Amino acid sequence: MSFRFRSITAALALGAVALASPALALDKSIVVASTTSTQDSGLFGYILPLFKAKTGIDVKVIAQGTGQALDTAKRGDADVVFVHAKAQEEKFVEEGFGVKRFDVMYNDFVLIGPKADPAGINGSKDVTVALKTISDKSAPFVSRGDKSGTHSAEINLWKAAGIDIAAAKGPWYREIGQGMGAALNTAGAMNGYVLSDRGTWLSFKNPGDLVISVEGDKRLFNQYGIILVNPAKHPSVKKDLGQAFIDWVLSAEGQAAINGYQIGGKQLFFANASTKAS
Repeated sequence: MSFRFRSITAALALGAVALASPALALDKSIVVASTTSTQDSGLFGYILPLFKAKTGIDVKVIAQGTGQALDTAKRGDADVVFVHAKAQEEKFVEEGFGVKRFDVMYNDFVLIGPKADPAGINGSKDVTVALKTISDKSAPFVSRGDKSGTHSAEINLWKAAGIDIAAAKGPWYREIGQGMGAALNTAGAMNGYVLSDRGTWLSFKNPGDLVISVEGDKRLFNQYGIILVNPAKHPSVKKDLGQAFIDWVLSAEGQAAINGYQIGGKQLFFANASTKAS
């Protein structure tokens, strides 16, 4: 090989590195595995542009049920988890898949049902009594059945009502294995009841004659948490960029952005970040 050819080859190689380096430097993006509620409610559509304007970091959201989101993170396919099933989140950290868990915000669950109210529960403040009545009357009920945070909360509420739903369910109880929007659509189509997070309900374009049947029970409290996926488990995790997102969400600016998101003058989420990991 001639000296000139080697020189040209070396120059081309250096040029390729020079071209690639800016591209790599500009690749400021992270993947956040989160719930359908944060996506379907429109919260991410509101706060992520604010975060990008502040940091230049682009956030790509994988919206799934909490169980699926945690599984995605366990495989190393996300940098951050932002979900709402505290027991599952704490287990995720205990097993070494996450670094630390922080509270971020809360809202509540609401039991949605048809205005005609075949179970006669509208206006009740005790969700367990309402669920028992639905079961006793075999009134149509839609379950997400997708191992999401909402599905987990629903199962726990049936237990609190003294009902083993796996044994008690019949044709009246329909598991769809889909997200919150699909569950609300199904409930509207079949004039059934369904447990929903309030944020998705407020952003939902009601296709049927649905109303809030039960709200205000302290057992309907819905806490969200955020976790950095452990880079010791998955070296591909973008630790610094992911932590920057977590720090912003927990900061006064991020918390104000969460509180500022409204639909029809109604606040969907209430920031309650704690800098103390759990």
